[in-house]
Amino acid sequence: MVDAAKAKLFVGEKWDHSILPTLQEYISIPNQSPSYDPSNAHLDEAVQLLFNWVEKQHIAGAKAQISRIESRTPIILIDIPATKADHAKTVLLYGHCDKQPPLTDKWAEGLHPYKPVIRDGKLYGRGGADDGYAVFAAITSIQVLKEQNIPHDRYVIIIEASEESGSPDLPYYIEHHKNDIGVPSLIVCLDSGCGNYEQLWMTSSLRGLLVGELCVEILTDGVHSGHASGIVASSFRIARMLIDRIENLADGSIVQDFHVHIPPARIEQAKYQGEVLGKEIIEEFPYVKGAQPVSHDLVTVLLNRAWRPALSVTGADGFPTLAQAGNVLRPYTTLKLSLRIPPTLDAEAAGPKLKEILEKDPPYGAKVSFKLEKQGSGWESPALKQWLEEAVKEASQAYFGLPHVYAGEGGSIPFMGMLGKRFPEAQFVITGLLGPGSNAHGPNEFLHIQYGKHLTGAVASILASQAKQN
Repeated sequence: MVDAAKAKLFVGEKWDHSILPTLQEYISIPNQSPSYDPSNAHLDEAVQLLFNWVEKQHIAGAKAQISRIESRTPIILIDIPATKADHAKTVLLYGHCDKQPPLTDKWAEGLHPYKPVIRDGKLYGRGGADDGYAVFAAITSIQVLKEQNIPHDRYVIIIEASEESGSPDLPYYIEHHKNDIGVPSLIVCLDSGCGNYEQLWMTSSLRGLLVGELCVEILTDGVHSGHASGIVASSFRIARMLIDRIENLADGSIVQDFHVHIPPARIEQAKYQGEVLGKEIIEEFPYVKGAQPVSHDLVTVLLNRAWRPALSVTGADGFPTLAQAGNVLRPYTTLKLSLRIPPTLDAEAAGPKLKEILEKDPPYGAKVSFKLEKQGSGWESPALKQWLEEAVKEASQAYFGLPHVYAGEGGSIPFMGMLGKRFPEAQFVITGLLGPGSNAHGPNEFLHIQYGKHLTGAVASILASQAKQN
């Protein structure tokens, strides 16, 4: 067992004197994921920074490399040999170091996405909690075991650089390094979230994602709206008609083609999550004055986020700026659609179905196309073995003093679904730092420092429990 008091002291010092200074350097690098900046010259800089920190740790027997496949983003691959005398297993730990661009530059005074600031126990800046901290927490949790002379399993750490683009490069590396990785019995992912900063949170499921561009063309050129309106249909209205095929405008519900049966155990977990968090679930968002959530029933909104499909329109083209918008009926409208799908829905089948629904029998004979850009299935955690259930319980009590909580996440980590298929016998620990107000990808994004320290210790405790298994 890990001595929690000693671990807290070691982890605290490591965070304060080594991790936080390096994380601040990382935040100041504007390295965007390849989908957002294919020519990003800063990506190698971020990868090298993290790699250099790993090398400076001088972990006995560790082999670290930056692996590069032509035309792919690099990964950091770290192999730390087991110190157990026998029955050693492989544990795979995962994180990423690429960033989405910040949603807006409208940060609070004194804050900026690429200017790290520590304020009120939080490290502000783009990418610290999503997911730059992962390699530091993974290495430090292993160092805890070594500091306390606890015999441990073999650890393989993968830090990728294309996760925010849907992890298109990662399958190639998993195949390329399959012999180096082996067959993990436990997979730890440090790229998820937490419902509060007082407990250990375990992600029980992740939604899948379908992203594409819906383009509606009705004219070859724009024409005077007074002359054409009433004769030629607005391309935007046609787009609305098409979206109505999949989304109920009144309540946002999605057609049954994209639903699954919600397991009773996940409903019970949502009920407990609602009891733990209360109205914080619906009150954490920056509503404008007077705005309301889609429902005040906590279990309903939790299941909406974790297990029901939901559509967002995340971008548009074909529109002039307001200053340039004259009396013109526009020739086309293009909308970026993002459809979150349930964890167990097959994205490979759902993507073509979405395209079929949107393109079939277009109104007014308009030219309609839906270009599917991303499709990724979600993931549901396999049932935890008794030892892991107990390990998570002990870790939460030791470092937070409260029981752990299971929660379904509304976001996607494509890597998890892929790993679940590749290693069906593996156990999973999916957790992370993104909690209330942390606002990943948005203004004033932050990492909760104390939670990061506690989470690092909790992972060390779980790794020690894993090492005791024969």
